[in-house]
Amino acid sequence: MSVTVTIEKGVAEVYLDHPPVNALDSAGWEKLAETLASVGRDSGTRVVILAARGRGFCAGVDIKELAADSSVITRVNRGCYDAFAAIHDCPVPVVAACHGFVLGGGIGLVGSCDIIVASDDASFGLPEIDRGALGAASHLLRMFPIQKVRKMLFTGEPIGADEAYRLGALEAVVSRDALLPKAREIAASIASKSPKAMRLAKESLNGIETLDVKKSYRFEQGFTLELYTSPDSQEARDAFVEKRAARFGDEDEE
Repeated sequence: MSVTVTIEKGVAEVYLDHPPVNALDSAGWEKLAETLASVGRDSGTRVVILAARGRGFCAGVDIKELAADSSVITRVNRGCYDAFAAIHDCPVPVVAACHGFVLGGGIGLVGSCDIIVASDDASFGLPEIDRGALGAASHLLRMFPIQKVRKMLFTGEPIGADEAYRLGALEAVVSRDALLPKAREIAASIASKSPKAMRLAKESLNGIETLDVKKSYRFEQGFTLELYTSPDSQEARDAFVEKRAARFGDEDEE
C-alpha cells in the first residue's frame, strides 16, 4: 500500500496508490488512517485533498485477504473505522477528488469528506451484498436520500457521477483532466481563510450534524461481523475470488 503526501501553501494532498484498483488490505487501511491523522495534526495544514492514482479512486477492501482468512475482518473493520474517522475528525476541511470507481470502503472515504468533486467517469456503489459483507451505508447516507441508499445497498448497483450530482452529493462533475485543478481551486479558497475560523467551523459542523456517522457505522460493523461468521459470507468471497456465481445453501436445497 502506497500513500503519498505533499503539502504546499497549507494544502495537503494525500494520494492512494495501490494498483491495480486501490483495494486495501488490513495493513493498507491502517496506514491510510495513520497518514490522514498525521496530516490533520500538522499545524501547517489548512485543508486536505484526498485523491487517488490509477484506474479508480478506491475499490474498497481486499476481498482476497478476507477470502483467505475471514478472521482478519476485525482488523479490517478497525482499519476502515479509523480511516473514515480520521477524515471526519480532521481539524480542517477535507476535499475528495474522485475518479472511476468509488466502491465499498471508497464510499466510506468520500462520504466522510466535507466536499466531493468527481470526474465524469466516476461511479459510486456498495457491492458488499455480493461479497458477503455490509458497511458504509452510514457514509452513503451523508451523500444520498435514504431510499436511494437502501436500493444501492440491497441491489449492489452503482450510480454514475451525473446522478450523484443531481442528488446533491457532489460539488462539481468535471472532466478527468480538470479534476485535480477543480479540487485545488476549492482547497485554495479554503486555505485563504482564517485558520482559526476554519478549524472552529469544521468542529462546529461536526457537532451539529444530525447523523453521528461514527456511531452509526460502528452499529453497522456489528452486523458485518455477524454476517462474516456465516457460510454465506465465505461462499460469497470464494465466488468473487474464483470468478464464478455464488451458490448459497437455500439454492442447493431446491
